[in-house]
Formats: sequence, structure tokens, C-alpha cells
Amino acid sequence: MGIVIYNTLTQKKERFIPIRQGHVGMYVCGITAYDYCHIGHARSAIIFDVISRYLRHRGYQVTYVKNYTDIDDKIIARAAREQVPIQDITNRFIAEHDRDMAALGVLKPTYTPRATDHIGHMIELISNLVSRGLAYDTPEGDVYFAVDKLPGYGKLSHRTLDEMAAGARVEVNERKHHPLDFALWKAAKEGEPSWDSPWGKGRPGWHTECVVMSRRYLGETFDIHGGGEDLIFPHHENEIAQAEGASGQPLAHYWMHNGFIRVSGEKMSKSLGNVTTIRELVKKWHPEVIRLFLLQSHYRSPIDISENSLGEARRALKRYYSSIKALLSRKSIAPSGNLTKDDEGLMETLEKLRGQFQEAMDDDFNTARALGYVFETLHLFNNYLSKKGNLKVLEKAEELFSEIGSVLGLFQENPQDFLSEDTSKTAQRLGLEVAEIEQWVAKRQEARARKDWEKADEIREKLKSLRVELRDTPTGTEWSFD
Repeated sequence: MGIVIYNTLTQKKERFIPIRQGHVGMYVCGITAYDYCHIGHARSAIIFDVISRYLRHRGYQVTYVKNYTDIDDKIIARAAREQVPIQDITNRFIAEHDRDMAALGVLKPTYTPRATDHIGHMIELISNLVSRGLAYDTPEGDVYFAVDKLPGYGKLSHRTLDEMAAGARVEVNERKHHPLDFALWKAAKEGEPSWDSPWGKGRPGWHTECVVMSRRYLGETFDIHGGGEDLIFPHHENEIAQAEGASGQPLAHYWMHNGFIRVSGEKMSKSLGNVTTIRELVKKWHPEVIRLFLLQSHYRSPIDISENSLGEARRALKRYYSSIKALLSRKSIAPSGNLTKDDEGLMETLEKLRGQFQEAMDDDFNTARALGYVFETLHLFNNYLSKKGNLKVLEKAEELFSEIGSVLGLFQENPQDFLSEDTSKTAQRLGLEVAEIEQWVAKRQEARARKDWEKADEIREKLKSLRVELRDTPTGTEWSFD
């Protein structure tokens, strides 16, 4: 069937058929630039980064748009607290966002527009909706979308107006005709940034920004619109209302939403003090560990982040890089002659992995299943590597793991660099010093040289209690964290 995507709009998997053959237009809602990015931002960014990578891998030309919201109540409030211009806040946190994304290996989208660069287009859209009777202005200079004027409002969240009103935190506002009517234009307040409009000075509503920016770069209707599950209502619902109200055409054919993240079993929230920022995570964990952790679950599933879950991802990645390190070492001495039965068997297994990977990713970008296949094959490869190995097989394995890694944004490091950084960051998390561990390893080697096996075993047990694994080789003792 090719690629199938779970469409939030229809609540089922559908075969992916792009509007333009060979081309995909994708829009994903970006950050509101008022604070540091957290693990929730990382999940959305990494998921849609992998989706765009995979679509390109499958031969599509992808135009990927992800915006910055640089005008919003939260931005205004932070600028007032810090007594700085709004642009200082937005420029600072857009730069921080870009640093975080680069650290996580997230490729830059094709376009990253800022809302404030498109105010004129927003005013045009709002004027269109007013002229069609789908929006109304108030004496105070606000403009609202009239949700009860648009048949089908609520189709993305699959709820009626009454159900949405009952479940939403709706601000009491006598100027609204209906409790769910949402602001398209907000009248200027003293000390806030504002722009001229037919309704007086003011600024656009959040829901209007994304409609305008997506249509500006991708056209009235495009292929994929994505974001976190929390954006289904009201943000994406309200985007659909404006776009379809203005043009009569669907905004996007496929709506994709990633699941929530919990922190050690609790909802992530500032009130609980458990918001986990990307900048803090990458100090403690290699960025590929974070990527692997997020991709080990299907993007629509809720996930729970904890030291244990990150530790499991770290150990899996360490196994991979240890295998590749061994592969590179073995390549220099491996024969390149005729293939044995074992060689041919592994070649078939590797080719099978390529098909399994595509089958998993074609099925709604199932990175969890794809990674399962990768690590199953890695286990078989390690068994093969314990023997001599053929150069052709080793090169095939290296090529295939690299190909899959380039789609997932994983396996991009030099093995020794990864393992060294992992050792350093693990020691830091455990409150240990690498130099101190190496001293204990040296003392154990001295004890072994004296044939003081009791002392050597005592040091081994001590190091084991510190989560240090030892491996005695003909050239000395190697160590790493478990």
C-alpha cells in the first residue's frame, strides 16, 4: 500500500497520497518564544524531523514549515517582568531553541517563519472572514470568529459545540456571541506592541498566525499538518475553522498528533516543578540517548520519562556503538574472499532488515517497531562478529546501519567519541570521577600482576558497586559503565 498515516481527522489509518505527485507539504506548529524548550518540544521536533527524513528517504521532495510565535501574552508578560523589549525575549529564546534542536540532531525545516512578519496577511484573512459573516468585531476593537456560523466546527476533536463548551476552560466574556468564539484580533492595550488594522490598533490571535503562515508557504491546502496532542483543541480546530471559512477548502489532508509526556509518572507542569528542559537533559545524557528514548515508543503513544527509561535507551545505544567499534576494528583484518554459509546467512538477514525497516516506517512511521528490528539484527550481527567475519559482510552491515541511522537521526557519532562522552556523562550523573576509577583499575592490574587475586577481586566488587564493568584483554583491562 505504500505509506499509511493515522489521520486524527478521520480517526483511522489512510493511504498517503500527496496532492502533488512526488512532493509533500508539511506544517508543524512551533514554539511560543518566551522560555526554554522542554522534553515535550523535543518529542514533537524529533518525531516530525524523522517523518520529514523518511519521506525524503522514500523519494519525496519535502517542503517542511515550522513557525515561531513571536507575539503572545506570555512573551509580553516576560518582557514586562524583565523590563526589556519584546524582541529581546523572542530573539533570545528562538536562539536557545535553535541551539537545542541542533544539539538533538534536528534538521532545520525548509522555512521557519515568524508570526510578526505576516501581520498584513493575517489582517487580510480576518477581513475575509468578517465579510463572509463568519467573524464580527466589537466596539472595543476586538474581532471574534463565530463558531456557530461554520457547519462542522468540532470535526477534528470529534465533539459538538455543547460538548466542547462543557469541557473547555472558557473565559467569561460578554462581548462574545458564543462562549467558544475565539479572538482573531485583539485590541491594543497600553504598553503592548500593536499594528494598524481596519478595527484599530491591535495584534493577531494565536490561532490566526498558523493558518496564515502555513497557507503562505504551502498553499490553501497542503498534505500534512502536525503538532502535539494538546493542540487538537482548540488550536488546530480553530485553524481549520478559519481556513475552511475563508476558502471553502480543507487546510490539510492529514492531521498528525504526537502523544503526551509524563515525568516519572506525573503530568509535566510548571506547578509541579517537573518541567524537564532540553538544555538540562543534554548536559546529563548524550543527545542520541534522548532521541532513541523518544523514538522507542510509537509517536501517538503517551510516554514516561525517567532516569530509568533514559538509562535503558543509553544502554541500547552503548551496545550499538560497541558493536560498530568492534566492526571497524575487525574490518582491517577481515578476509574479502568467497562467502561462507554464515556470511551468506547474515547478508540475507541484513537485506531483510532493510525491508522490515521500510515496512515498519510505512505503517504510520512506527519507529518503535523499526528499532526493534534494528536491535534484533544487531544481536545476530554481534554473534557473527564474534567469529572472524568477511569484509563484504562487515561493509554491508556498516552501510545498512548508517542508512537507517540517517533516517532516524541516530548512529551518527564516531563510536569512540560516543563511548568517551557516555563515560564522562555517566560518571557525572553518578557523582564519580573518571580519574579515580582509572586509579582503581590500575591498582587492580597491579594486584593481578602480584597474583594477589583476593585484592583484585575486592577491587572488582568495589567497582561493580559503582556500576563499572571490567573486561580483561591481552592488552590490558578495559572498563565502562554498565
